[in-house]
Formats: sequence, C-alpha cells, structure tokens
Amino acid sequence: MEVVSLAQTTKILLVMEYDGTGYHGFQWQTGLPSIQGEAEEALKRLTGESSRVIAASRTDAGVHARGQVVSFRTGSSLPLHTFISGLNYYLPRDIAVKAAYRVGNSFDVRRDALSREYSYYILNSSTRSPMGEAFSYLVASPLDIEAMNRACQALIGEHDFASFASCDGARIRNTVRRVFRAEIERDGESVIFNMVANSFLPHQVRNTVGALIRVGFGKMSVDEFHSIIEAKKPGVAGPTAPACGLRLNRVNYPSPLGGEV
Repeated sequence: MEVVSLAQTTKILLVMEYDGTGYHGFQWQTGLPSIQGEAEEALKRLTGESSRVIAASRTDAGVHARGQVVSFRTGSSLPLHTFISGLNYYLPRDIAVKAAYRVGNSFDVRRDALSREYSYYILNSSTRSPMGEAFSYLVASPLDIEAMNRACQALIGEHDFASFASCDGARIRNTVRRVFRAEIERDGESVIFNMVANSFLPHQVRNTVGALIRVGFGKMSVDEFHSIIEAKKPGVAGPTAPACGLRLNRVNYPSPLGGEV
C-alpha cells in the first residue's frame, strides 16, 4: 500500500447522497455498517491509500442525506470527475458521490460550515403507504399545521436548546445554537418540517419533531412548547421521532468555495 506524507497530499471535498436505512449512522463503528466505513473502503480501492473521511454533520443510524459534505486528504492526482465516477463504481447502490471539489489544506468541513439544512418528513395519512413509509414517519391522526408553525416561531434565533438534546446531551459543554429557519409545510399527505441552523445537538431535530407532533395533536399548547425551550434540561422534549423521516439536505459554506456548495 502506498504511504504518502502529509506534505504530498491535497484535500478533496465530496457532496454525498445516501439512504441511511441499512447503516448505523455516518460514523465508523467496529463490526457495524456505516457511511464512513463504506466511503473509506471505496477510497482505498480507488487510490490504494487509507484515507480518513470527515463529515460536516454526523448523521445518526437510519438517517438519510441528499447533501452530506465530507473531506479527505489524498496523494492521488486523479481528476475530480474520476473521483466521482470511481467512487460511485466501488460504493454500494445506496450511497453516491454527487460532486467533488479541491479545497485548501486549511479548509475544515465542520468548522467552516455556515449552516446545515435538515428536513423531517411525516406521512400524515390514516392508511399506510409501503412506498412512502420508507422515508417518512407515518402519523395517522390529523395534525394542526397552524399550531405547529406557531410553536416553530419560538425556535428561531439563538437559544440554549439543551431540552432538545438526548439525555446524554448533559455532557455537551455548549448547547446554544442559532436557528435561521424552522417551519412546517403540507404537501398533500406529506407534512415536512424544515430546520436550518448553524449546527445541531444530538437528536435535536427528531426531538423537536416529537414535541411539535404533540402540539399538532393538541396534547401540548404552544405556551408549553415555549416552556420546554426555557427549561434547558436534556431529555425534556420529545418523544424522539423515528430516524426514517430525517434527511440532511445541504451544508452551506462561504467563499472561497464560490458560495454555497
């Protein structure tokens, strides 16, 4: 296997799409399938190098992505289009590379991100859908979208979102995040929650959806939803919505990448 010094490497950025159903999240885990593990194996087969792949957002088990952004170092001089086609040849069918860029060595795929955009899909139907449920959470009872959107307004801005982290969120030093957008939209039987923030706490989106569904059912008032934010205590929000409905849509960066990736 080729050994390449750090000084000989360049940094490549990839935009990836994947169906996370069969994976235990993005991050590599011993003996378990992961997006990172598949990407690193494909890179090894393509370049002959062992490269560590770093993601802008570590999606959880079962979570999907349309626009995950990852970076790695390589000594390979392969053109960018060959990285795309070559990696897609070696990757399984439920993972794909959509774009590739060369970036400066100082570029940090996590710290340089301005924001992440997530959507959560709810199938709001009294009957099941074998096609729709693969990427949505089936909720049979009607949802009050207007009330859910009123609750969403409390999320916008900079807040301590400790209440929306999982219980192990107590180990996170800083639970303050800035939310730029939070809203619910309906498209037929699909109810979609869109959230954009500078970054997210573990399970933040799924716990937020769980609380918003309670608002939509009339089991929680908008004022009670506000109280959850004010509590600043991990584990208060929820219940945690299933992973199947969540997808990472986009990670946004400033120049010198020429705007958003």
